[in-house]
Amino acid sequence: MVARGESPGLTGADAAARLEADGPNELSREGPRGILRAIAEVLREPMLALLLAAGTVYLLLGDREEALALLFSAGVVITITLVQERKTERALAALRDLSSPRALVVRDGERVRIPGRDVVVGDLLVVSEGDRVAADARLVESSHLEADESLLTGESVPVRKRPAEGPVPAARPGGDDLPFVYAGTLVVRGHGLAAVHATGARTEMGRIGAALADIDVGRTPLQVEVSRLVRIVAVLGISACLALVLVHGLRRGDWLQGFLAGIALAMAALPEEFPVVLTIFMAMGAWRISRSRVLTRRLPAVEALGAATVLCTDKTGTLTENRMRIVRLWAPGCEEVAAGAALPEAVHEVVEFGILASQPEPFDPMEQAFHRLGGEALAGSGHVHQRWTILREYPLSPKLLSVVQAWRSLGTGEAVVAAKGAPEAVTELCRLDPSDARRMQDRAAAMGSEGLRVLAVARATHAGELPADPHDFDFRLVGLVGLEDPLRPGVPEAVAECAGAGVRVMMITGDSPETARAIARQVGLEVGSGVITGAELEAGTAEEIARRVRDVDVFARVVPEQKLKLVQALRADGEIVAMTGDGVNDAPALKAAHIGVAMGGRGTDVAREAAALIVTDDDFTSIVAAVRLGRRIHENLRRAMAYILAVHVPTTGLALLPLVLGWPMVLFPVHIVFLELMIDPACSMAFEAEPGDEGLMRRPPRRVDAPLFTRRVLLVSALQGAAILVASMACFRIGLDHTGNDASARAMAFTTLIAGNVGLILVNRTWQASVLSILTTRNWAAWAVIAGAIGTLAAALSIPFFRGLFRFGPVGLHDLLLATGAGIASLAWFEILKLVRPAWLRDA
Repeated sequence: MVARGESPGLTGADAAARLEADGPNELSREGPRGILRAIAEVLREPMLALLLAAGTVYLLLGDREEALALLFSAGVVITITLVQERKTERALAALRDLSSPRALVVRDGERVRIPGRDVVVGDLLVVSEGDRVAADARLVESSHLEADESLLTGESVPVRKRPAEGPVPAARPGGDDLPFVYAGTLVVRGHGLAAVHATGARTEMGRIGAALADIDVGRTPLQVEVSRLVRIVAVLGISACLALVLVHGLRRGDWLQGFLAGIALAMAALPEEFPVVLTIFMAMGAWRISRSRVLTRRLPAVEALGAATVLCTDKTGTLTENRMRIVRLWAPGCEEVAAGAALPEAVHEVVEFGILASQPEPFDPMEQAFHRLGGEALAGSGHVHQRWTILREYPLSPKLLSVVQAWRSLGTGEAVVAAKGAPEAVTELCRLDPSDARRMQDRAAAMGSEGLRVLAVARATHAGELPADPHDFDFRLVGLVGLEDPLRPGVPEAVAECAGAGVRVMMITGDSPETARAIARQVGLEVGSGVITGAELEAGTAEEIARRVRDVDVFARVVPEQKLKLVQALRADGEIVAMTGDGVNDAPALKAAHIGVAMGGRGTDVAREAAALIVTDDDFTSIVAAVRLGRRIHENLRRAMAYILAVHVPTTGLALLPLVLGWPMVLFPVHIVFLELMIDPACSMAFEAEPGDEGLMRRPPRRVDAPLFTRRVLLVSALQGAAILVASMACFRIGLDHTGNDASARAMAFTTLIAGNVGLILVNRTWQASVLSILTTRNWAAWAVIAGAIGTLAAALSIPFFRGLFRFGPVGLHDLLLATGAGIASLAWFEILKLVRPAWLRDA
């Protein structure tokens, strides 16, 4: 039943009508992309079109074995790509789940608990300590009500709530004494009744959801560069392919064979491996980063992490533990002491009456801090009164910024009264003379300058009936308490490592400038350029913001839109931005950054779904470890891509030059598929497993516009590939002359190509050390790839079915040794170059 005098609320019929008109109290979610649409997008890749075309031609010609091999390969590529493409964004779904808790409402004069999605405008919400608010609502009545709005504002300290006298316009969250509660926030103290005025997408949380939907994530620089290179080489390859078909058809009159030769050339020339290998490389990098307790939601962020130049981090829950702890105590007549298990007797009373001014089973973080310290320092001292009962509570109000509670003590007829609150409010309660008040205020200001939350504690005794006004008690000042949200272990060292790596750390918080400045000093951030507040950001122009963010590392009193504005300003200034966060308020900035990094333990579902990376242990040092791995991944990816470029030279040459010279075809589509699906992606795994350089975190981030493929890398790759091409063509010619059988010559040329491929893996694992030192470096993936390539080649040369599929003829032992030696020896010049070690090679 409702309490006496309480409104009967909506009727069931009214609620049903409003639910039908306004829709459920939840955020709309984006529908999943259909499987047919996803497959259609995958089939846009030219390599898949070529595979399917070649497979269809061979099927029409009756060559079922080769047709099935090609079509099966296309199916494998499509499956792998679909698995990666199906990693869609779920941020709005997470917002929907968080914003629709169970709710206690008044309907038809009864208090009933309903699903949060069924709450409608006009409902009367009953909110109590520990409840998640179901919708935006205006308080009708309340008692001691405080709410944690850090999900929306970033402020770590709960805010007071009180009903307004008369109508008031709707207000944004943040600050004390507002008559509104907001969907998704948590009631940490007291209880109240509130009339719902906004549900679903019209709530403050819904507004954040709309901001998420409107943000364009964009692509990383590497994705842009690889796409551009693929387009350039594809145009050249397709042009050469068409020319070959025309030449073959006109000169030999065999248009069908010319078409197959053209497909083989296109498959050899088109660098479709780049996006495939990039995806596999990023997936392996994501797995490796997960071993450092960082999960990957968007694979391109793995590579981008190594290029990060700015790391924007929230304070609450990221740099700090998001819990309050008492660290300073002061009592009149004694020195300030640090809180701990062994407290001097002089400050025991401060903790004792701080506990008495708190709830017996507190939900508020500050009251929990009093109870924790009391359990550690006052056990068995007689200052803990578990059997006392509360006689009366005097709640916080604009006229009294303190909590007062009267207790029935055991063994006396007097009530014991405890108060805690803002120092100025307790000064008023104690009626301190000016000199004592000034002394206490100076001590409180000193604590506050260290970023501490300062509370004053007072006591009184009273005989007889309790007064209505707490000012009527004869209070005596007991002391001051300084609370902090402690730093996470290892944060200063992690910030210092970022500085050494050239990664700028910026703290963006909803807390006060004083608190932000104090925390910045503790973690080692530069505060000499001052602190910028959210109000200053709001008043500044885009040009002013862009200019100031170059020098200032600490931002305070920042609301979600301003965080997003900061990230966008940094991106516009050419920075690669990583943003950490854990609250709903962080989600738009997490999504807008190049790399959004969410806290997995304390973070909200919204932050985790909006981010590209999730730190499972909420440890700032794990983020730094991920940056280190990101740099290693990029360095190894560069070597892998150089290898791919090098191996394309001989495959393209072997598909084109024999026909230009009037020789038989060397490579058919099945050979190209073998190289691409069995060797190229696997080699990316081998390069990914290379250990990183010890000096990775002592280098500045690579330039944003630095290409993956420099001229030096392109030159070295081209020379390596040309050397293997010459060796393969020579072995093919020797095979033709020696055996007179183009199938046997093809087997020799292909053996040379595979041997050269193995040599490319070994020499390109590093450009600084010789192949002899590489052989002693542990890399099981590389050896597995080499063994797999040799084993598959042996099967193709010896097993009749595979020999027929590859169109190989018999080859003698001496011919095989010649072909293998030629492939390996073709790269000896690069090993000699390593010994000389020119500067341009060391820097490449």
